[in-house]
Amino acid sequence: MNDDKALLEVEDLHVTFATRTGLVQAVRGVSFSLGRERLGIVGESGSGKSQTGRAIMGVTLPQAKVSAKKLAFDGIDLLSVSPSQRRALRGNRIAMILQDPKYSLDPVMTIGRQIVETLRTHEKVSKAEARERALDMLRAVQIRDPARVFDLHPHEVSGGMGQRAMIAMMLIAGPELMIADEPTSALDVTVQLDVLNILDRLVAERGMGLIFISHDLRLVSSFCDRVVVMYAGKVVEQLKASELRDARHPYTRGLLNCMPKIGFERHPLPVLDRKPEWAA
Repeated sequence: MNDDKALLEVEDLHVTFATRTGLVQAVRGVSFSLGRERLGIVGESGSGKSQTGRAIMGVTLPQAKVSAKKLAFDGIDLLSVSPSQRRALRGNRIAMILQDPKYSLDPVMTIGRQIVETLRTHEKVSKAEARERALDMLRAVQIRDPARVFDLHPHEVSGGMGQRAMIAMMLIAGPELMIADEPTSALDVTVQLDVLNILDRLVAERGMGLIFISHDLRLVSSFCDRVVVMYAGKVVEQLKASELRDARHPYTRGLLNCMPKIGFERHPLPVLDRKPEWAA
């Protein structure tokens, strides 16, 4: 963590779902802290990384039970604040970018209207000022013709432009903590790099804390400052991103070993040999 004072503190976080066959523990005792830095959370699908982000954001499904010894943002206990206080934080001081803009943006509202609505929900500004700030934010995420995109509906833009519009909407109120859940997995490689550069620049300029959720170890190791590795709902390892290649846990080592390597013939790629004790 870069700052002496943590922006986010997570201690012994649990997320449990009641099903017909019993309780499912999606997140089991997760603990970490975050300063104004880029923290990557990695793991396979079903490892609990997205549910961890949703629990922090306060957008888990109604049937989920969320508990923790500590879940605090800037000293605010997120589990004891009222629903109205939690809503005031969400989208204002804490924001979340989801995986695919097609399912995150409202299909019947123009992109500009959605960004303006987000801003006016949290700040008392006129429609004219909100429009100007929305256009400025679209420029900040490198949309070349913001006035044209402002009046388009989500289905009228490409996936990359839709993701940039989503980032603009999440950033318009000036959040201090951004949770990005697989924000580039639905994009092609060149657009991925553009989106990452935008996030990197905005984190540096605004001093935000960023939680970057991904299954791509190579991407996280090059983009983030620190990495949390999750397996079966638990954190199995935490380390600096620059030291990911020196990971000690066999699960992390196994994930690294399964990745293709340029210049090496590996057919078929190794399969991760999971051990029961990893999930204990």
